[in-house]
Amino acid sequence: MRIISGKHKGIRFTPPKKTPARPTTDIAKEGLFNILNNYFYFDELKYLDLFGGTGSISYEMASRGCEDITLVEIDRKNIEFIKRTSKELDLPIKALKEDVFKFMKNCDEQFDLIFAGPPYPLKTLPTIPDKVFEHDLLTEGGYLIMEHNPNHDFKNHPFYEEERNYGSTIFAFFRKPKADEN
Repeated sequence: MRIISGKHKGIRFTPPKKTPARPTTDIAKEGLFNILNNYFYFDELKYLDLFGGTGSISYEMASRGCEDITLVEIDRKNIEFIKRTSKELDLPIKALKEDVFKFMKNCDEQFDLIFAGPPYPLKTLPTIPDKVFEHDLLTEGGYLIMEHNPNHDFKNHPFYEEERNYGSTIFAFFRKPKADEN
């Protein structure tokens, strides 16, 4: 795996063996960041990575200038890997070993951008967008990007905006309206 662009462009990293994470493919990640480049100034974002896995998306965010990154992952080996990699590359990632649903319930912060890349077989995967909005985790105009496979469909969600398909990887975009848009 590699960092595609930014300050750390081209740096490769090898996640722990037997990780339960399903890293986003480089092709899907590159497509996602081509979209995000048109939406955001990375250095202005407060970013949350739910189901952080190996940290791949957060490394990319940091490499592109994001300096306020919170990553939530429950697997101990993955958290240790993320912390070690973040330290080696001097990345501003606050990595938390915690259950994502407990984190969302107890979080008192808001984020401009949230990326959720849960395990595809997770039974509670369809509830993630609802939980993000229920717990008011997005700033006004903020986006949730949900990575999922074709077995899930979020087009009827009230905050759904669009989706992009990269083979068996789909990114669904949700947006919290600004107060003057209601």
